[in-house]
Amino acid sequence: MATTTTETSESGVLDTLKLLIAAGVLVGGLFGYYYYLTWSLPLRVLLVLGGLAAGIAIAMTSTQGHRLWAFIQGSRVEIRKVVWPTRQETTQTAIAVFVFTLVMAVFFWGLDSFLLWLTRTLVGSTG
Repeated sequence: MATTTTETSESGVLDTLKLLIAAGVLVGGLFGYYYYLTWSLPLRVLLVLGGLAAGIAIAMTSTQGHRLWAFIQGSRVEIRKVVWPTRQETTQTAIAVFVFTLVMAVFFWGLDSFLLWLTRTLVGSTG
C-alpha cells in the first residue's frame, strides 16, 4: 500500500513538472516574439507557434494530457452518433424562430405603447 502511494505521488510530481515545463516553453515562445523585435514577423510567429506546439506536446505526455486525449476520442465517437437535421429542417426551424421573434416584438411594442398611454392618462400628461 505504501508503494502505491509513493508511486502516485511521484507521478503526480512528475506530471506537475511536465505541465510547468510546458507552460514555460509556451511563455518562452511568447517572450521570444516580443524580445526579438528585429527578427522578421514570420520568424517570430513561427517562434510562438513552435512554443505552442512544443508546450502542447509536453503537456500531452502527462496524466491530464492522456485524460484529455481520451476525452477527445470519446467525443469524436459520440459526435458520430448525432443525427443532424437536414437542410430543409434547419431552414424551417430558422423561419419559425424568425416569425416567432417578429410576433413577440410586435406584441411587446404594443404592450409598451399601451402601458405608456395608460401611464400618461393616469398621470394626466399629454406628451
